[in-house]
Amino acid sequence: MDPIMQPLVAQLEFPAPTEGRNPYVDLVRTIVFQQLSVKAAQTIFERFLTLFDDHWPNPQRLVQLDLELLRSVGLSRQKATYVKNVAAFFLEENLDNHNWDAQNEESVLQLLTRIKGVGRWTAEMILMFTLNRPDVFPLGDLGIQTAIIKLYGVSKEDKDWKNQMNAIANAWRPYRTYASKYLWLYLDTGVGKA
Repeated sequence: MDPIMQPLVAQLEFPAPTEGRNPYVDLVRTIVFQQLSVKAAQTIFERFLTLFDDHWPNPQRLVQLDLELLRSVGLSRQKATYVKNVAAFFLEENLDNHNWDAQNEESVLQLLTRIKGVGRWTAEMILMFTLNRPDVFPLGDLGIQTAIIKLYGVSKEDKDWKNQMNAIANAWRPYRTYASKYLWLYLDTGVGKA
């Protein structure tokens, strides 16, 4: 085992997978939560859900909602457009009962990033937390970068720092998702800090 990761694994609780998550709802939620404090985002998301029967953001209803109505619950014009894009894409591609398990990670990333407003990082979070894929490494995540810099001494001053991070993460295959979750826990808890 990676000698730097080993103390984290020994000291931190194993990051259990999430159950029963829905890629559509999680994409909408992730867009609402982007670049906001958790408290503000949760308030806006709860207001957003009041626009729907049973507080479930039905995609057929969402695509029909006026942008101004979405803005009235606290969404920016851009986020309102992006959540409508997600709903329209799921309807157009008939993804309601999609067999996500039949697709590998790269094909899921390619599919989801076709949605305007969904980037690689967002799609990686869906793979990791919604679809529970065990071997995803979100290189573009600032928290992951920060943890690797602190623990492994990688410097962003080096022009090949991303290659160095990928090389470190390759040692964690086929469980890079779990290693990433340990890195986030390390940042949140301070456990294992020198």
